[in-house]
Amino acid sequence: MTLIKSISGIRGTVGGKPGEGLTPLDTVKFTAAFGQFILLRNKGKKIVVGRDARTSGEMINSLITGTLTGLGFTVIDLGLSTTPTVELAVTDEKAAGGIIITASHNPKQWNALKLLDEKGEFINDADGKKVLKLADDLSFPFAENGNIGKVEVRTDAIDKHIEKILKLPLVDVKAIKGRNFKVVLDAVNSTGGIAVPKLLNALGVKNIIELNCEPNGRFAHNPEPLPDNLSELAQQVKLNKADLGIAVDPDVDRLALVCDDSSMFGEEYTLVAVADYVLQNTKGPTVSNISSSRALQDITEKHKCNYSPAAVGEVNVVTEMKEVDAVIGGEGNGGVIYPELHYGRDALVGIALFLTHLAKSGKTISVLRSMYPNYFMSKNKVTVSSPEEADTIIATIKKKYSKQPTNTLDGLRIDFDKDWIILRKSNTEPIIRIYAESQHETTADNLAKKIITDIKALRKGEE
Repeated sequence: MTLIKSISGIRGTVGGKPGEGLTPLDTVKFTAAFGQFILLRNKGKKIVVGRDARTSGEMINSLITGTLTGLGFTVIDLGLSTTPTVELAVTDEKAAGGIIITASHNPKQWNALKLLDEKGEFINDADGKKVLKLADDLSFPFAENGNIGKVEVRTDAIDKHIEKILKLPLVDVKAIKGRNFKVVLDAVNSTGGIAVPKLLNALGVKNIIELNCEPNGRFAHNPEPLPDNLSELAQQVKLNKADLGIAVDPDVDRLALVCDDSSMFGEEYTLVAVADYVLQNTKGPTVSNISSSRALQDITEKHKCNYSPAAVGEVNVVTEMKEVDAVIGGEGNGGVIYPELHYGRDALVGIALFLTHLAKSGKTISVLRSMYPNYFMSKNKVTVSSPEEADTIIATIKKKYSKQPTNTLDGLRIDFDKDWIILRKSNTEPIIRIYAESQHETTADNLAKKIITDIKALRKGEE
């Protein structure tokens, strides 16, 4: 069993022994600690809670709402929802914080508590450490009988989210409706199956072929929207002669696209395409994490604007976006952050902006993709036994390649002219992620293989 406490929240495999997995006791402990953290901030006694469709979600939701009411909070329960919907609901409800019950792209045996502040944004590393310390101390009091909180159910949060998207100046419903798009949607049997069809209908897309859209939490395939997991979607795009395919992850903060010719648009290029459209209309800086494709920098500079890198993690990207007053940003995993709406990865606003861009371009999605710089990224991972082992591996690789330009903003990035590779510990899994990028696919793959071989040699030497 696995339990990971990090900047991304409390995440683990469900069940097992307390402290070794995400058990009911762990859920109550960390929820209570977060509740106490909110009380100490004195921002109010209202917390928004929402969940994806994982089969463990209802059980964990009941533990969270019971714990928070036991601390005297009013809990606004959105039920089945999306991560960006919960983020927006925090500010709509003038709440003091929020909890999203989702393990995002992780397989079905995982779940997590993602923690939000009063702005509907993920708490930062310093605040996360305060929550963890409170969880260790367990010295805070629960409310006495007369002061127990209550639960209020909201069923319209997704509708309100969509209404906000439709009001954005850069979302053109008329243009989208005029193209009469045929879309195949893969929502991996989670809450995207509720939210995305609603959005598409509101945008004037009536011809929707739904694939894995029943929100029962029984993921039809690995839920991470990577090319290897989207073969069925690609087949259905081709079979139905659709204009494009849309895939979202279980909590709908990542967006991947399939072209009309059934090729992958590329998750790295979701943000690139949306940024291109935004920059055509609104000049300003862009931001992505350091392991995202160089293509965003190229597009940004094409529009004579400035690009800034950030450490991996949504909260780090948001911090940098605020620092430079970015007009668009996000992560190369298909995570679009559009501050005109809110500072959070949001596949729904990504869909609306992308479809507007596609509609106004008058092109097919495959032709649109061909207009962007063509980089290839090789994404790999190596399992580690502990964070300490990961640190040792990364330090050793840095020493081995000390003659190359390096960047330690987040993990270790090594540059080889225009090619680069990055090694970084995952905040959500016991792995080192190894990403390599080049304008040549073979070069990217070989660069990644070389580093993995180095790691194997290091481990063999230790044995």
